[in-house]
Amino acid sequence: MHIERSDLADLARGAAFLGSGGGGDPYYSLLLAEAAIARCGHFELVPLEALADDALVAPCGWIGAPTVSVEKLPNGGETVSGLRRLEKIMGRQIDAVLPIEIGGGNGLAPLIAAAELGVPIVDCDGMGRAFPESQMAIFNIRGLSSCPSVLTAACGSLSVIETDDNNTHERIARALSVALGGIAHMVEYPMSGADAKANAIPGSVSTAIAIGKAIRTARDRREDPFTALAKALEKTGLYPHCLTLFDGKIVDLERETRGGFSVGKVILEGFNGSGRMEVLFQNENLIARQDGEIRALVPDLITIMDRETADTITTERLKYGQRVKVIAAAAPAMLRESSALPFIGPQAFGLGTDFITLERLNALETI
Repeated sequence: MHIERSDLADLARGAAFLGSGGGGDPYYSLLLAEAAIARCGHFELVPLEALADDALVAPCGWIGAPTVSVEKLPNGGETVSGLRRLEKIMGRQIDAVLPIEIGGGNGLAPLIAAAELGVPIVDCDGMGRAFPESQMAIFNIRGLSSCPSVLTAACGSLSVIETDDNNTHERIARALSVALGGIAHMVEYPMSGADAKANAIPGSVSTAIAIGKAIRTARDRREDPFTALAKALEKTGLYPHCLTLFDGKIVDLERETRGGFSVGKVILEGFNGSGRMEVLFQNENLIARQDGEIRALVPDLITIMDRETADTITTERLKYGQRVKVIAAAAPAMLRESSALPFIGPQAFGLGTDFITLERLNALETI
């Protein structure tokens, strides 16, 4: 399958939704991808099963606070320089790249590298959404090492990280990203094709394209984009349930950049007397409560969208007075496994509750 220029906006729109509010605004990544495709032609997207077992596969993406990425722009060379250094460390060429997370701008991050290195993008990712910390990737949950890892920044800085523990790797990488201005690019979890096939979340890139296309087509036809979104998600099989949790406007917002994260909460007031909703976030939206009752929990996706256009509003772009819908989607099954929840469930974020599925919390309501 080829990703053509006409697919890029759909991919950006779909990845923004799957980011659950995080992963970085995809606007700048979209511009870089459009420039790369103008130089190099289309991108090649290959399924996981097409990888050779001995292939060298490199996940990559950005680390830091999304609030910083709005003002501190990339230079366009961070991804390639990091991957080239990884090739020197590994003593061989990279055969394919993939997004460490499909959410937000990180869903498009490997496209620039793929164009410059002349390698394909694998139709998969390491999170099935976006999470704020690198050890929350499925690769860490399944026991793979994040190192050797290469971190690069717009100023030209390049750092190689070697640790025996993925939590230590996250702490070092986070501190480096803060020291480099709050945002940096990271290549991590280099793996074989066999490991990718055994552990990555399959089909997430093509899923993001399908989601974006469904929203765009519905808007062009003057149909309900939220209904189109729900149908597209359910059709993929990766995200089998999609619900509208709330319809209202933002009446209060607390947000700060702290420790390399964008953290805070947003308060929404419902239309037609439907009460209030509070959404807490750490880069990504983590929990949604309506009048004190939990309606959705991480790792399930919680995305705030413009109620007219169905454009995703990432956490760094939330503003007082925006009229929005809060949409939730069931996470891929791999993320709901008992072995995964200690890494990415509510307790991992200190939310003080066990994970309850979106379906159970909402009695299978539909959009």
